[in-house]
Amino acid sequence: MTDHDCVFCRIIAGDIPSDRVYEDEDVIAFKDLNPAAPVHVLVVPRKHVPNVVALSAEPALLAAVASAAGTVAQQEANGDFRFLFNTGETAGQTVFHVHGHVLAGTDMSEGEL
Repeated sequence: MTDHDCVFCRIIAGDIPSDRVYEDEDVIAFKDLNPAAPVHVLVVPRKHVPNVVALSAEPALLAAVASAAGTVAQQEANGDFRFLFNTGETAGQTVFHVHGHVLAGTDMSEGEL
């Protein structure tokens, strides 16, 4: 897949608009177009990496993604959040550029999401 074929690479490049809530030199975060919770933000490394397994080979970048998720949760919610990665088509990954979902804004203690 080329960067031009990847929707997240195109968002990162500014070719596709997004509602960005955070960005730094390694990561951007933007609101999900089809939120599954009152707060649903995608945290995406600028570098095209296909999934979290591949991302784990780059510990500094994985740490940057995790740190950004915490910042987003403090900024967009009260700091309580769920952070998850879908890895693989049958697990629900639809864009094969790794991204973590920050979900917050509702009580998830009973497994609503």
